[in-house]
Amino acid sequence: MPCQPILATLAYVLSPDRRHVLMVHRNARPDDAHYGKYNGLGGKLERGEDVVAGLRRELREEACIEATRLRLRGTLSWPGFGRKGEDWFAFVFLVDRFQGTPPPRNAEGSLLWVELSQITQLALWEGDRHFLPLVFDADPRPFHGVMPYHEGRMLDWRYSRV
Repeated sequence: MPCQPILATLAYVLSPDRRHVLMVHRNARPDDAHYGKYNGLGGKLERGEDVVAGLRRELREEACIEATRLRLRGTLSWPGFGRKGEDWFAFVFLVDRFQGTPPPRNAEGSLLWVELSQITQLALWEGDRHFLPLVFDADPRPFHGVMPYHEGRMLDWRYSRV
């Protein structure tokens, strides 16, 4: 069966001192599938939009910032991740330079600068703890991971680097 996922971006924005990362605490809408969790920024690509343009649009919409330097850290395939079992595929970026000042909140919840060393202590999706170290490590090679989900639970995790 061919894979026809929802295409998305996911960005982790570093503070200028590289010790904090901007996260959204999804606490604005109780009907949100991510309610209560902390996430990086990003979202679905729009038709006809390239990945970088989509990421930049999402950062403007969600955090009022303009990325001036970003790096693709990897890709993630999440079969079955959607609320109705939809497959998702995300391009994961690290943003280490930007212009603008994020507001304290957006439509999805609170925007917080979290100490990088504490990120895995947050209420994250179960699978985030597996790929987040790859986003922030010193290996210049992008990772490409597959993380199947079923009914909101991670089933497996595997990745490669080239």
